[in-house]
Amino acid sequence: MTVGTFDGVHLGHQKIIARMIDLAKKTHGESVIFTFNPHPRKVVSPDERNLRLLTTLDEKIALFEQSGIDHLIIYPFTAEFAGLTYEEFVEQILVGQIHTKLLVVGYDHKFGKDRQGGFEFLKECADRHEFQIEKLDVLLLNESNVSSTRIREAIQHGDMETANSFLGYPFSLHGKVVEGQKLGRQIQFPTANIEASDPDKIIPGYGVYAVQVRVRNKTYTGMLNIGSRPTINNNADHRSIEVHLLDFDSDIYGEPLELIFFRKLREEQKFESLDALKIQLLRDKDDTIAFFTTLRNAIL
Repeated sequence: MTVGTFDGVHLGHQKIIARMIDLAKKTHGESVIFTFNPHPRKVVSPDERNLRLLTTLDEKIALFEQSGIDHLIIYPFTAEFAGLTYEEFVEQILVGQIHTKLLVVGYDHKFGKDRQGGFEFLKECADRHEFQIEKLDVLLLNESNVSSTRIREAIQHGDMETANSFLGYPFSLHGKVVEGQKLGRQIQFPTANIEASDPDKIIPGYGVYAVQVRVRNKTYTGMLNIGSRPTINNNADHRSIEVHLLDFDSDIYGEPLELIFFRKLREEQKFESLDALKIQLLRDKDDTIAFFTTLRNAIL
């Protein structure tokens, strides 16, 4: 078993999960991920409004499924559960209910009331309750710790290359198409205005991005703008998300889609006129096409 929130299911998490699966096979056991919903901070600090998640629950479940684990436990994180000491959590749940034989944790594992459950304390619990424990060292990539915090920082700055390299897959955002101002139609660049499926999902920093868009079971190339909006919306930090799909001409209002981020092309700008905006959008389109052409050639 391994235990945690696993926000992002990034390369560090994947290392822990892979080790757990390997140990389960070697000992003829079953691999189990134990995670929680909602995110602990929503219960421990209910008035906090700064929680920004790398992955929604549905996205995490999909990533766990891809990892090849045997079982996934999504435990209800309540105020009562938050009040358990680590000793109580181990005794009542890990051992009492799940019969854990071997626990795999990361280098920074902390759990239980006031997060007192560090590795040394956990090792004492393991000895008392007769199960094994293994701790994995920090995963370094380009001499940087791979962590959810580091990935969030990269996304907030629009550094999608760093974020994607630490995640081990391209960052994506699920949402639906909602009514917008329809300004893009006037300059032959119609855009879909997106509302994220989860208001706590992190939104990349302001700017223009090269993206792929999955809609109606097909994938399209797109150029996407994240900006500020004077009116309130349901996206994190009230950021507006507008995407123009290349070689696409259909009405998709109300439909779900997935935005997959690859690179920030430029910062958000203000333009003196619609003509000036259109000239820049033509450049953005060329840059987007060139980026994905280079990416495809690199893969081939």
